[in-house]
Amino acid sequence: MSEAQFGLVTATPIIIVFAIALRKMGVLSTVATVSAVSLSVAIATILFTTQ
Repeated sequence: MSEAQFGLVTATPIIIVFAIALRKMGVLSTVATVSAVSLSVAIATILFTTQ
């Protein structure tokens, strides 16, 4: 696993947790939270497989 892949594996869960925390605080709507999580996973998957 390269450094870039390790960074993706580390950063993606942090982004997901942050989005969920913002949803619980009422800052983000449900649609925005789902969008942030799904796009984060999609981007990480694409970048992980192309590294």
